[in-house]
Amino acid sequence: MSNLNEKVGHTEEAPIKESSIENKVAGDAPAVDAAPEKKKREYKEMEHKTEGDLHAKVDMNTIQFTATDLYDKEKVDIEHVVMEEVFQLLQCDEGGLTEAEATDRIGIFGPNKLEEKKENVFLQFLSFMWNPLSWVMEGAALVAIALSNGGGDPPDWQDFVGIVLLLLINSTIGFVEERNAGNAVKALMDSLAPKAKVKRDGKWRDIESADLVPGDMIAFKHGDVCAADCRLTEAIDVSMDQAALTGESLPVSKKLGDECFSGSTCKQGEVEAVVISTGPNTFFGRAATLVGQDNDQTGHLQMVLARIGTFCLVSIGLFVLLEIVILYPKFHYSYRRGLNSILVLLIGGIPIAMPTVLSVTLAVGAQQLAKHKAIVTRITAIEELAGVTILCSDKTGTLTTNKLTIDKENVKCYSKWDVEGVCLLAAYCSRTENQDAIDGCVVGTLPDPKMAREGIELLDFKPFNPVDKRTEITYRDNRDGGKLKRATKGMTGIIIELCSRGKTSELEDQLEADVEEFARRGLRALAVAYEDVTGDAADSAGNGFELVGLLSIFDPPRSDTKQTIDDAMALGVKVKMVTGDQLAIAKETGRRLGLGDHMYPAKVLKDGPVAGGKHANLDEMIMDADGFAGVFPEHKFEIVKRIQALGHLCAMTGDGANDAPALSRANVGIAVEGATDAARGAADIVLTEPGLSTIVHAIYGSRVIFQRMRNYAIYACAVTIRIVVCFAIMSFIWQFDFPSFMVLIIAVLNDGTIMTLSLDRVLPSTTPDSWDLAEVFAYGIGYGLYLSASTIALFAVMHSTNFFENKFSVEAIKEVNDPRGHMVIYLQVAIISQALIFVTRSHGPSWTERPSIALMLAFCLAQLISSIIAAFGNWGFTQVHSISGGWIGIVWVWNIVWYFPLDAIKFLMKKTIIAFLQKRKAAKAATPVVDENGERLQRTASRHESLYSNRTSFLSRAANRLRGGAKISMSQNELQRFSSIQAQQSGAALTRAHSRPAA
Repeated sequence: MSNLNEKVGHTEEAPIKESSIENKVAGDAPAVDAAPEKKKREYKEMEHKTEGDLHAKVDMNTIQFTATDLYDKEKVDIEHVVMEEVFQLLQCDEGGLTEAEATDRIGIFGPNKLEEKKENVFLQFLSFMWNPLSWVMEGAALVAIALSNGGGDPPDWQDFVGIVLLLLINSTIGFVEERNAGNAVKALMDSLAPKAKVKRDGKWRDIESADLVPGDMIAFKHGDVCAADCRLTEAIDVSMDQAALTGESLPVSKKLGDECFSGSTCKQGEVEAVVISTGPNTFFGRAATLVGQDNDQTGHLQMVLARIGTFCLVSIGLFVLLEIVILYPKFHYSYRRGLNSILVLLIGGIPIAMPTVLSVTLAVGAQQLAKHKAIVTRITAIEELAGVTILCSDKTGTLTTNKLTIDKENVKCYSKWDVEGVCLLAAYCSRTENQDAIDGCVVGTLPDPKMAREGIELLDFKPFNPVDKRTEITYRDNRDGGKLKRATKGMTGIIIELCSRGKTSELEDQLEADVEEFARRGLRALAVAYEDVTGDAADSAGNGFELVGLLSIFDPPRSDTKQTIDDAMALGVKVKMVTGDQLAIAKETGRRLGLGDHMYPAKVLKDGPVAGGKHANLDEMIMDADGFAGVFPEHKFEIVKRIQALGHLCAMTGDGANDAPALSRANVGIAVEGATDAARGAADIVLTEPGLSTIVHAIYGSRVIFQRMRNYAIYACAVTIRIVVCFAIMSFIWQFDFPSFMVLIIAVLNDGTIMTLSLDRVLPSTTPDSWDLAEVFAYGIGYGLYLSASTIALFAVMHSTNFFENKFSVEAIKEVNDPRGHMVIYLQVAIISQALIFVTRSHGPSWTERPSIALMLAFCLAQLISSIIAAFGNWGFTQVHSISGGWIGIVWVWNIVWYFPLDAIKFLMKKTIIAFLQKRKAAKAATPVVDENGERLQRTASRHESLYSNRTSFLSRAANRLRGGAKISMSQNELQRFSSIQAQQSGAALTRAHSRPAA
């Protein structure tokens, strides 16, 4: 048995602190004298460690009365220095501040509230028109209304109005979605206590919590919310619930000099304390600061849209340039005629309604997920969930129930009582009303809580107190002839010292071994003893307590969590536990859930892997770990950020305010049922049913939605290629001038049909999805060139031969720009372009995978409209004229003949080009890029990713000017200096101060 000094030196790999009879689970108390002849037993139980009082690291006179100096860990740790130095640093005493002093300090430290970022609404709306797709739409509108006003012709109002309407629809959908997000900081603000009891000018009174300043003396009691970070100057049996902040499942006892955190709730006792930090400088405030940090990062779907937009932009730009350098010099096109040809490419080449189509697809998907009790607050998160490879899950309240439970499988029996008997005796020793967490879980082990008083008459009950560290009941057992009996439960060291009957050296050895086993597994120990009362009065002496059993207390996993984790892993998603609880508890939970117990304390995020170990760097350790324990907001945020930097899409689940920063940073933040407002506000998906089973439904559903979007992306790229290549080549060969308004009609009908893809029947992937845009573009180019060939061949036969006239007896169309020829080409392009979707949506032959009824009906309706337009559309302003039924039939037959080889092209490309691209991608992924020192290089944002960010830099600067100046924000260095006690306790990655072992 090692001595006390050796115990204090334990690291977080074994977070077990000795607990003799001088200690209790929740605090210190006067020691009980042990007989000198007895061996002093040491029962190593799970406890919070406390460090000795510290002193400032520099001369106190050099520390300025500013936030920068007071919260600089390299100068002073105000959370742990002796109380005399706290008062000296804060320039106050226990008499409190005056109103004048408080007013001055508001100017120095700011109010005790979090600043909510406000955006300029108008600029926010305009920002949705700043992306490659919108650029082309805007350029086409400009050409239609301004540049085309020449050659004696009026502006092209029809095209202009249609383009602008589509642009406004797209922007409005994105704007409405964005305005419904971003409420995380507001929820955190609302969680602060609205009122605080403070001593000002020597008198106690209630004030708004926002008016608190460092140096104020405050008081709170049972049921109150702590309004600011503070150090206790008076503490009477104090217990604080900080589960929503730190993830600790048990209320934490506090004593003189300890820190209480803003937003924690007093569960027991009364407190007087001095405020040490307020607003953004508190632990709670720093969590709010982390929410939305790096908010300039480009969303995943936005990046995909940007690249597809770039593909379309390059394709259009290339052929527009070719038309300019060929049509004007060689064919001497007039200004307006050449501009009309360019307008065809601009309108037809861009997937003009892609944002709308994808938004509708995601919105319908969100409604489907809602049926599985998953509320989507950011619909683009659905697409990202389909590609999630790592799920970081909080433990307390997420994987577990956040309700303490007696683990009956681990109950130790030392006497004649069996497990049920030991639990019943422990329940006798518990309150049945106004219960604390321990009494509640003990009584909860009984089939019926009434059994805790059934068959007995309560004579005397002694509740738990910090001195005795146990509860005791004296009762009359009516089922045993009315005999008087006494039972007690409490701290192991205290209970065994009370026992005088049946206590042997072997029993004590066994008890000590059992307590240590519980501690290693993260289980809290609770001993139970019993004696018969020899007299007839409640205060009569007994025949001596006998140790009857040892209970283990644990926060159990939810009933469906293990199956959910297994299902997630079957879908290719790796689950990692990231918890603020102790390492031993995290490992035990991991073992029970099948996650594994390969977990690390939070300090490794600062110290890195052990030199010479199996991990070359911290990133490898994070990827290999099953989880991390003793972590706080900075650590969860850092873990998620590092996983993302390694190229993974990361999801994070949680329920407390301490999870909000990581929920905000993750690609997909998931707030579980019962989560705090702060967690729900930061999350992208909010679950309304207990447990994580809904996540599996969400992952499955998101992959179905992803397949629909991928099918549309291939279709959109193919249509872009077929329009720009087809009409550019026809212009070069025949000087064919297709009406731009008819291209707009084609786009509207196509996109109206394609929106029904949101209801299409598709098979989801069994592995995480990812956007392989090289593959998407390859398919798009292949299909587009083939469809272009079908249109060019039809025009060549119609224009240069008499085949159709001779075979089908239709009227001849020989003029290059005959309005009837325009209508024939319109109908052919409209029909076969829409039919392409049946090829892109299927993995095998297109006729073997049945589409949804909605898609089929929309396709048939669109073709009916196209055929009616072809038969009756005599629109002079668009230079088209109706055609006969014979020509309509010819176009339909022509398209059917050209449709079936599309499947052959798909299979041929899979075997050749796509196989080559996949092989190259796999080889590239298997070969990490390293620098000259052999260090692996991480991927950074590319030039166009930054350019096409959700919010461009110039719009942000403009917004700041409209708000009247730049908003003050906390830099990364400031965040390091403002690191709180939790960050220090767990070895925070963002602080340079001492780390302390996890408690």
